[in-house]
Amino acid sequence: MQLKHLKTLLTPQEGAAKVTCMTWAPNNGKFAVCTVDRVVLLYDEQGEKRDKFSTKPADSKYGKKSYVVKAMAFSPDSTKIAIAQTDNIIYVYKIGEEWGEKKVICNKFVQTSALTCLLWPAEHAIVFGLAEGKVRLANTKTNKSSTVYGTDSYVVSLTSNVSGKGMLSGHADGTVVRYFFDDEGSGDSQGKLLTHPCPPYALAWASNSIIVAGCDKKIVAYGREGHILQMFDYSGDRSEKEFTVAATSPSGQSVVIGSYDRLRVFNWGPRKGAWDEASPKEIPNLYTITALAWKKDGSRLCAGTLCGGVEQFDCCLRRSIYKNKFEMTFVGLSQVIVKNLSTGMRVVLKSHYGYEIDEVKIMGKDRYLVAHTSDTLLLGDLVSNKLSEVAWQGSGGNEKFFFENETVCMIFNAGELTLVEYGSNEILGSVRTEFMNPHLISVRLNERKQRGVEDNKKLAYLIDIKTIAIVDVAAGYNLGTINHDSKIDWLELNETGRKLLFRDKKLRLHLHDIESSVKATMLSFCSYVQWVPASDVVVAQNRGNLCVWYNIDSPERVTMFPLRGDVVDLERSNGKTEVIVTEGVNTVSYTLDEGLIEFGTAIDDEDYYRATAFLETLEMSSETEAMWKTLSKLSLEARQLHIAERCFAALGDVSKARFLNETNKIADQVSKESGGDGTEFYQVKARLAMLEKNYKLAEMYFMEQNAIDEVMEMYQELHMWDDCIAVAEAKGHPELDNLRRSYYQWLMETNQEEKAGEVKEGEQDYTAAINLYLKAGLPAKAARLAMSREELVSNNDIINRIAAALIKGEFYERAGDLFERIRNNQRALDCYRKGNAFRKECIAHCTDLARMAFPADVVKLEEAWGDYLVQQKQMDAAINHYIEAGCSSKAIEAAIGARQWKKAVHILELQEDRSGGKYFLKIAQHYASIQEYEVAEPLFVKGGYIKDAIEMYTVAGRWEQAHKLAAECMTPEDLSALYISRAQNLEAEGKHKEAERLFVTVEEPDLAITMYKKNRMFDDVIRLVAKHHPDLLAETHLHLAKELETESRFSEAEYHYMEGQDWKAAVNMYRVSELWEEAYRVAKSHGGTSAHKQVAYLWAKSLGGEAAVKLLNKFGLLETAIDFAADNYSFDFAFELARLSTKNKIPEIHLKKAMFLEDEGKFAEAETEFIKAGKPKEAVLMYVHNQEWAGALRVAEANDPDSVSDVLVGQARFCFEQKDFQKAEAFLLRAQRPEMAIKYYKDADMWSDAMRICKEYLPTKLSVLQEEYEKEATKKGVEGMVEQAKEWEQSGEYSRAVEFYLKVKDSTNVPLMEKCWMKAAELAIKFLTQERAVDVIQTVGPRLTQLRKYSAAAELYLNLDLIKEAIDAFIEGEEWNKAKRVAKELDPRFEDYVDQRYKEHLKNQGKADSLVGVDVIAALDLYAERGQWEKCIETASKQNYKILHKYVALYATHLIKEGNAEKVLSLYSQHGAPANPQNFNIYKRMFLDLLCLLGRDGAECYRMWADLRDVLILLCENMTKSSEANSPAHEEFEQMLLVSHYYATRSAAKGVDQLASVAAKLSISLLRHTELIPADKAFYEAGMAARTVGWENMAFIFLNHFLDLSDGIDEGNLDTLDHSDFQDTDIPFEVPVPAKLHVTEAQREEIRDWVLAVSMDQRVEQVLPKDERDTYEASLLAANTGIRSLPCVITGYPVLRNKIEFKGPGKAANKEDWNKFLMATKTTHSPECQDVLKFLSQWCGGLPASGYSFH
Repeated sequence: MQLKHLKTLLTPQEGAAKVTCMTWAPNNGKFAVCTVDRVVLLYDEQGEKRDKFSTKPADSKYGKKSYVVKAMAFSPDSTKIAIAQTDNIIYVYKIGEEWGEKKVICNKFVQTSALTCLLWPAEHAIVFGLAEGKVRLANTKTNKSSTVYGTDSYVVSLTSNVSGKGMLSGHADGTVVRYFFDDEGSGDSQGKLLTHPCPPYALAWASNSIIVAGCDKKIVAYGREGHILQMFDYSGDRSEKEFTVAATSPSGQSVVIGSYDRLRVFNWGPRKGAWDEASPKEIPNLYTITALAWKKDGSRLCAGTLCGGVEQFDCCLRRSIYKNKFEMTFVGLSQVIVKNLSTGMRVVLKSHYGYEIDEVKIMGKDRYLVAHTSDTLLLGDLVSNKLSEVAWQGSGGNEKFFFENETVCMIFNAGELTLVEYGSNEILGSVRTEFMNPHLISVRLNERKQRGVEDNKKLAYLIDIKTIAIVDVAAGYNLGTINHDSKIDWLELNETGRKLLFRDKKLRLHLHDIESSVKATMLSFCSYVQWVPASDVVVAQNRGNLCVWYNIDSPERVTMFPLRGDVVDLERSNGKTEVIVTEGVNTVSYTLDEGLIEFGTAIDDEDYYRATAFLETLEMSSETEAMWKTLSKLSLEARQLHIAERCFAALGDVSKARFLNETNKIADQVSKESGGDGTEFYQVKARLAMLEKNYKLAEMYFMEQNAIDEVMEMYQELHMWDDCIAVAEAKGHPELDNLRRSYYQWLMETNQEEKAGEVKEGEQDYTAAINLYLKAGLPAKAARLAMSREELVSNNDIINRIAAALIKGEFYERAGDLFERIRNNQRALDCYRKGNAFRKECIAHCTDLARMAFPADVVKLEEAWGDYLVQQKQMDAAINHYIEAGCSSKAIEAAIGARQWKKAVHILELQEDRSGGKYFLKIAQHYASIQEYEVAEPLFVKGGYIKDAIEMYTVAGRWEQAHKLAAECMTPEDLSALYISRAQNLEAEGKHKEAERLFVTVEEPDLAITMYKKNRMFDDVIRLVAKHHPDLLAETHLHLAKELETESRFSEAEYHYMEGQDWKAAVNMYRVSELWEEAYRVAKSHGGTSAHKQVAYLWAKSLGGEAAVKLLNKFGLLETAIDFAADNYSFDFAFELARLSTKNKIPEIHLKKAMFLEDEGKFAEAETEFIKAGKPKEAVLMYVHNQEWAGALRVAEANDPDSVSDVLVGQARFCFEQKDFQKAEAFLLRAQRPEMAIKYYKDADMWSDAMRICKEYLPTKLSVLQEEYEKEATKKGVEGMVEQAKEWEQSGEYSRAVEFYLKVKDSTNVPLMEKCWMKAAELAIKFLTQERAVDVIQTVGPRLTQLRKYSAAAELYLNLDLIKEAIDAFIEGEEWNKAKRVAKELDPRFEDYVDQRYKEHLKNQGKADSLVGVDVIAALDLYAERGQWEKCIETASKQNYKILHKYVALYATHLIKEGNAEKVLSLYSQHGAPANPQNFNIYKRMFLDLLCLLGRDGAECYRMWADLRDVLILLCENMTKSSEANSPAHEEFEQMLLVSHYYATRSAAKGVDQLASVAAKLSISLLRHTELIPADKAFYEAGMAARTVGWENMAFIFLNHFLDLSDGIDEGNLDTLDHSDFQDTDIPFEVPVPAKLHVTEAQREEIRDWVLAVSMDQRVEQVLPKDERDTYEASLLAANTGIRSLPCVITGYPVLRNKIEFKGPGKAANKEDWNKFLMATKTTHSPECQDVLKFLSQWCGGLPASGYSFH
């Protein structure tokens, strides 16, 4: 990306007038700048100043200059702007959408410290940083702010990521903290991310990394988890100043960082995965850049400066014009701004994943954008500004895009249809289909809102040409499949996706209801169909009619208008719907009924009031009535009862209208009284249930409210008395009896005797019930009741009355049952017979009764029953009765009459006599008639009708079965004779097929073939031959073809020739008969690519002359025929055709004839033809080929002079092959082809002759030839090269000679190589130019060096004054004296170089002793490196003090690492301790390591402690004289000196028995120094010392504490340690935990046992002894007063009353201890004690006068 300066928005001032902040609005329409005078300037997109307003202080009493605006940001909707001020407040100003609107403060947030930076990433959330280190969030909705996170460091910068879902805060201590509102699935961590070396004032969060810069002049790119990816270091660039501000492009792929006079631009390279720095934008006198703001579309960058200037830059990678209509501006690899040049409208196309956009296309009537990246596809609608990016694997640009639907893009690729909804970044759906026509796909996406349906997205498409699939793409499942019987050519869903219209190839229009899966045919001969927009109305054309369906739910109701033209379009706008029709040249529009259309739309939108209003305006018709019905149903479902009432009133349904009117009154009353929804009232719900005839539901609603009377009233109104009484019984209603009486009375009044009878029967009043049943004319019901009750059966009067009524009503069966019940069998049987109806039940009872009462009559009854049934044509029912009666014949006849053939056969088979034979024929003929021959055959056979069976099979054409049956009854000869004679009869009758079957049945197919042949039925002949003699089929075809050919039946003959695979015979047949057209046709159809051409050729040849030419021209074969004639040596015919048509072909024919004659060996004739053909060269080549050189030369000279040289060359080649080189050379030179002579000589390895000719005739190519010769020589090896070099030398070609000498390389013959190389050098120096000679020497020199010929190499170098190279050669050969002499004599400048190299040599060789004399420091470094420390220190000691202590320090460091602190001490004792700060760590480490040594507390260790003390006092004295005087380090070393003095004095005291208490006191005093001394060691030594001198209280306390310490050390933690014993002492509590225990395990266990024993003894008090200060006696600090006493220089105890003071400040001693120590020293003459006193004299500024002196 490059920055190009566009304009200056704000002119800079003379002095400092810092632009504090600026920001772009998210909609790109506004740009705000805040100046140093706290005024906000507003600019438009073109950079023109449009508005401004002043900010205000938090408190006006402090004045307008009491604050600075630190940051500002626009709200996401670009209508507000937040201002962050240093007077602890944020103001949010509403600036509005238009320019000049009034500025109003709509929010303010007061904070506890100054605001430093601010972001507005989300709708109501403002994020800001404070000077106190907190990052907080202000909610503009609640007007409250809360802390997001807190730090202790000033917030210097805030930035968000590209999506605005995460933010970074930079702090003054270099910390960068990350926080996410939504990590978008990245999984990145939150919290402290990294620490930058300086405050990150320039902070940018790009899409791939985080860029941080500041005052250290370094720009660092960090990874997602804070690791360094890249660093750009400008600290060495003097022109660069600190980086102050950074901005990220909206795509996140570019970052601009501002500094002094300069903008640095960094672009992310996705292929390299790294940042690339573009050339920086440098503007002199711009001064420091204080603010940067990047326009949200990425096209502009604004920079504010220290002097108050604002500059605007264009940001662009590249810019192009598309179709002269659109401007494409690539502002980043992944972001493009598309601008419509005519309208100025802009769209920002951006890859959300940061992929590089390859190419942008604008398609679909310049409305839709399509762009590809490596992994995604970007789509957009320029009108709605909806953009999508979906995952898309590249398919080579083979996709096809369809933009017919305004809401979704359809993409076809490799048989797959993909849908992408504009504005969505997910693929909506994907299906397999091969049908890419948009008319065969329909997509509907939320086009009309429906109640209760959130996401309505449907797709209809073709699976195959006859199958439609309907898919819910939102839910991702199939809604159904439509299988149609014809090809589908158009389909369309309605806008709600509930109905599908489709048309098939037969122009039938169908409607499919998706919910019910019902398909209906709406129209035939449909030439146009379309849904009316924003409705469910359909318009279609059927021949001369315009058809409109206003209510698609009633497809049978269609409104038709006659048309004279064709419908071409449908337009709906401004409340009108018009059908556009072309009638000839005129266009006519038909207006549809908008009210009806609107009704359908209102219904779909569930706006029933609007629907009612539409219907009110219409007159009643069948369509309107259907709409009122639809509306009534829907309004009832939606509980809109007033509308339902109006609907029923309109439909004339008065009862429902009245009922709903009453219901509405109830509902309205309830609403008025209670204010709720009246339709939820129980009476309303119950009445609606009644309206739907769901009375049980209505009862439930009433019963829920315990409204029993209302339920009963409902049932009474509806005369549902049973339900009413059931409710009354269930609830124990007091009016139950009255209800029953009322019910009975009502029944009687309404003449419902039957129902009244049932009531009486229920009340068990059976007599009354029977009377009522008889009165109602229901004797059967009365009979049932009477027979069920014994008391009624015995009442003759009732029984007789019932029987009489039954007989009167012809209920004979019931009467019979009744008489049978009272055991009157005779009357029962009479009744059963009397009816003569013989119903199944009746006759059954009759028969059963007869069996019981009159057995003899059963058979007669059965036969009579059967006869009756036959009379009634109930044959099948009669069969069983005849069987029961034993009448078999009647049973068979009944079965045949009933067509119960199987039963008839079954009965026949059970017959014992043969009387039923006549029935077999009848049954068999039936089965034969229905072609069940297998059943018929055995019946014919059983009845003895075998011939009939054979005839049956013959007639049926089932010859095999007939044959099989006949074979069982006839001899084979008779059978064959029968069949043949039968077949011949059939043949005579012309029934050839039947005859054929008979012939084939008796295995005589040849007779059938002969029959067909005789009758000229050749197809059947062929068929039978193919079936029975397939091997003779082709032969038969050909035989028939020849026969037909003789009869001149050429067409049929042709067919058989073709079938016989002999098309040539067919062609020949037509040729012979002069039927050339037919011959040509057959050849063209069957003869391959060239056969028809041959036929045409022969046809033409037969015609000859002009006719032949015309014919061949007709077929377009003239030239082909000429070529064919020539190729087949018919030269005369070819010449004839060519002369008449294409004279240009004549030379070609001559040429072909010449070649023919050449092949025949007729060279003279051939020569003539070649010349006629204009090809003399071919004649020449003919003679050359046959080596007739004289003839070739003759023809060439006469006819083709250009070929003379070719002849000579050919002759020369022949001579070369014959080894006649002289002749060959003469021929080639004559042919002026010297290069060929050279080639031939080269090939013959005759290089000298080749060189000779080259030098004479081609001198320019001599060098190339020489090079070739050299290569050849090189191939021959070393000897060849040496020989060649000598030749060049002799011929004076010294340069080439040198090259060849240099090429000599043979490791097996070193002397030869050296000799050749020296020769090359010698020749170069003598004969070649200075420059070339130097090159040669520089090549030869290193080679000689490799051969260890250093002197030779150096001499060569010196010959050409290459001094340095000569010196290097001597140095490499370690001839140092020669090197020095050359440098000294020839170029003194190289003397230092030789010395330096000599030093390096000695160093590398490890010759330190020699090195000392040359370079002491290098020698010392070498000693140190090799660990020769003694030698190193010894040598260093001879140098100055500084050098010595450098190496002493190095040695000491080495010793400390090896754990040898005592050696370090001896080193510094010997050489002194300088006050170098860099040595302080060595001294400290030495001191601490010595303290940690075990077993160093005895008298024998005095010398070590004394040396340590002496080193430290020397160090302290040195520090006093240096700049380190009184520094913390100095004080620390003074403490160490004190400790080491105590240790030394204690060792001295331990060597003298009288001083045991002094030693103990020193051990106890050392406890106050446990911050230096390991605590466990100090307490152990103090306890043991106290125990030694018998101070058991202290010994117990110290050793007990030692045990606690040792346990803590084991655990690695001293937190639980009890310090209560040392309260009010100067023994420190907070001490470092020793890494390990400083006593042995045995010592610890011994102490543990002693402490346990003492504690058990209870003779020791666990209290430290106190002195007169009421303080622990060894504590320097008084517990009560806080006064610190001086420590005794002998014991370390506090000096209180009897003290001895020394000259040195702060030095004193207890008189008693001092005297004791002096006395012991005098009496024992202990040298250690004397040394202590000597030290004290030095340390304390002299000893007090005591008359004591040291000896």
